[in-house]
Amino acid sequence: MKTGFNLLLWTTHVTEQHLPILDEIAAAGYDGVEIPIFEGAPEHYLWLARELKQRKLEATVVGVVGSEAANPISPDAAIRKAGQAHLDWLVDCSAALGADVLCGPFYAPLGVFTGQGATADEWKRCVESHQAMAARATPHGLTIAVEPLNRFECYFLNTADDAARLVREVGAKNYGYLYDTFHFNIEEKNPVDAAVRTINEIVHVHISDNDRGAPGDGHVPFRKTLKALNDGGYDGWLTVEAFGQALPALAAATKVWRPFFPSESHVVKKAIKTIRKHWSA
Repeated sequence: MKTGFNLLLWTTHVTEQHLPILDEIAAAGYDGVEIPIFEGAPEHYLWLARELKQRKLEATVVGVVGSEAANPISPDAAIRKAGQAHLDWLVDCSAALGADVLCGPFYAPLGVFTGQGATADEWKRCVESHQAMAARATPHGLTIAVEPLNRFECYFLNTADDAARLVREVGAKNYGYLYDTFHFNIEEKNPVDAAVRTINEIVHVHISDNDRGAPGDGHVPFRKTLKALNDGGYDGWLTVEAFGQALPALAAATKVWRPFFPSESHVVKKAIKTIRKHWSA
């Protein structure tokens, strides 16, 4: 098991001004960080890879579909082509960073709804798009971890069973799904059973409490969840994901309108204690 911390708590684009945050995360004992890739070129992530290496931090990546103009499941062929180019860019930047996992809801733009769930045509387009994405990632040793979100953030992929089905239909050895304790606290009748039921398709985990605050300060059953993952043989990343008010646009997207923790440092320190306590137990 490896512990990571998602830098979306502070930024959507890691630059030199954020290097002290890397120092704090390393000092707290994390194995790595999850880098948001929302902009930039591979050259930028080559620079960041060197900074991480100096701090003995490994990396995973989180990415999204940024706009409807690059929607991989659009009925418009030109838009799908732009969407595939965006996914190619995500893979290339992740490879430059030296990441071992690229995760996120990279099947459709966030906050865009059709009034129904995924159609058969949209599902087929996603499978084809993600097969191409996984193939591009394979030479770099990069695992693709698709992330189901709750129904208030997206309509395409919401549950563990649908995520596991998508993994099976994509059928790539380096493709699985991300189990997120926040989203499944909303969508699953029993989040722990969902982990047990789909353990073979889980390749990445986000540790997030029910209010997006510090893991361990809310009511997510981390002891039972981590036991289910451990018993099922999961031994990958346990990456903390929390959201605050530092970035107005991201706060609006994640519906964070009030403070959920006293400080970012509290989240960093509390989360790793929570993970270590329950994983070892």
